[in-house]
Amino acid sequence: MTSRTEFGHDTKATEVADAFPNQIKDRVGKAPVNNLKPHMLTVVHSAYHRRFQRRARCPSLLILVSRTKAKIDAVIEDIKAINPAVTAKAVLVDLSSQAAVRKAAEEIKALTPRIDLLINNAGMTVLKRSYSAEGIESQLAANHLGPFLLTNLLRDQLFEAAKHSAPGATRVVNVSSEGHRTSPFRFHDYNNEGWPIPAEEAGTTYQLPDWAKEPVDGYVGMQAYAQSKTANILFSVGLNKRLADKGVVSYALHPGAIFTEMSRGYGNKLNDINQFLSSLNPKPSNDEGSSTTLVAALDPALN
Repeated sequence: MTSRTEFGHDTKATEVADAFPNQIKDRVGKAPVNNLKPHMLTVVHSAYHRRFQRRARCPSLLILVSRTKAKIDAVIEDIKAINPAVTAKAVLVDLSSQAAVRKAAEEIKALTPRIDLLINNAGMTVLKRSYSAEGIESQLAANHLGPFLLTNLLRDQLFEAAKHSAPGATRVVNVSSEGHRTSPFRFHDYNNEGWPIPAEEAGTTYQLPDWAKEPVDGYVGMQAYAQSKTANILFSVGLNKRLADKGVVSYALHPGAIFTEMSRGYGNKLNDINQFLSSLNPKPSNDEGSSTTLVAALDPALN
């Protein structure tokens, strides 16, 4: 239960940041460039960074992580324009590459001994099968295994932050999706290659539009995406079992059906996916879509 019962579908991230200024000030965070946070390490998305910097409360350090330098540079420039006092650092990483994730983790460790908030919000979705350098299905690699590995490599920084914070104030936020309902985690066929699986791992495609149910060379891209989002949720469950006694907690969330660049992998089906998203509940703006992540990261009632 959050502390703000008035928060709802139309709540903006700027409102959340204003509601919890003390949870932003002087903290360290990491985010994926798509969104952003306080003294946290966050794989940051551009949607979030304005929410933290707009008011007088300053995070101690923002570490922005993306595979695209131009995106990070644009976010940092925007941050500096809003609040020059904020220190923001950039780290480049392709989350689908475990070698790249390990390199990025070392760069992050060199920037800070502690991470108060870690937001895993990177995502991709495609219709055609592809694999990471390690032979992992690409959506599972980028959406789950990359953030999973990065979080584990940064656990000492999380533990250090927890020593100096109230229990539960140090957090790992995993941005999942309502789409997880389409597929459990396929433990017997996590690469979606057609291996026999028990009935409880089969999932269902009834929620998907007809065009998205059709396999491409035996691969249903949206179902593979759903599996990766289920993995995000299970990751939070596992983190809480293992780290709560050290003062670190994790939350997984659905941000809403927001139009982002994530769907560029749909190619000529992009209009179809946009129509599908528009048919769902009223889609939130980027500001509204960022608010749930910020509540999960900041609300002290969730400690």
